[in-house]
Amino acid sequence: MEKLLYPLWRPAAQQVDAFRDALLAGLCPQLAARDDIHGLRLCVADSAVEPAAGRRMENNPPLPDAVLSLWVDSAGDCARWEPAIDAAVSRRTCYLVAEAEPLVNQQAHPSAPGERVYGMCHVVFMDPPAGLEREQWLALWKDSHTRVAIDTQSTFGYRQNLVVRALGEDTRPCHAIVEENFPPEAMQDDHAFYASGGDDEVLREHATAMFQSCERFIDLARIDVIPMSEYLFKAL
Repeated sequence: MEKLLYPLWRPAAQQVDAFRDALLAGLCPQLAARDDIHGLRLCVADSAVEPAAGRRMENNPPLPDAVLSLWVDSAGDCARWEPAIDAAVSRRTCYLVAEAEPLVNQQAHPSAPGERVYGMCHVVFMDPPAGLEREQWLALWKDSHTRVAIDTQSTFGYRQNLVVRALGEDTRPCHAIVEENFPPEAMQDDHAFYASGGDDEVLREHATAMFQSCERFIDLARIDVIPMSEYLFKAL
């Protein structure tokens, strides 16, 4: 089985919440009903995450308005479902990814199919710094940073998507895409974001440890961070 991540852009005349509603009411049920799509998740930058605007980082505009995740038998069959996606958006790109899930969100805050997942989801597009060898980058990210990220933040869901292939001519090069679930308080409150328990010293320690770990393996001048609402429409 393969996982596909589709960044989606809304039609210019459509507001973000209308775009979300159209995807949830039209595209997602249509795709979820297909036998050749085994899992479906939608993340969308809607009004529910507007309080998290200060956490958004935009280095490669225009950033997508939504990200659709599909689990399929073969990415080579994409012509079967992509016309439906194209009909609902102004633009889409696609990544074939290898997913790891160090922290499974359904264990902490379960949601019914199609129901908004608790809190917010940070969707992060990232690349390594220039000159960092691939194996070293993977070791820093997967073998070292994973524990730091879990220990210094209030995440209750954490998915790491290693890009295998960028599919389509207009898909920007990207090495990895991360999805992190945070409680709603973390949208604006740094203590809630960094799981400090309200202690200023712990906040400084966690924020510093997280930044120092990230700068080892992420090109911070190219990173994109998009707070989104998440909907798990069809679980594997």
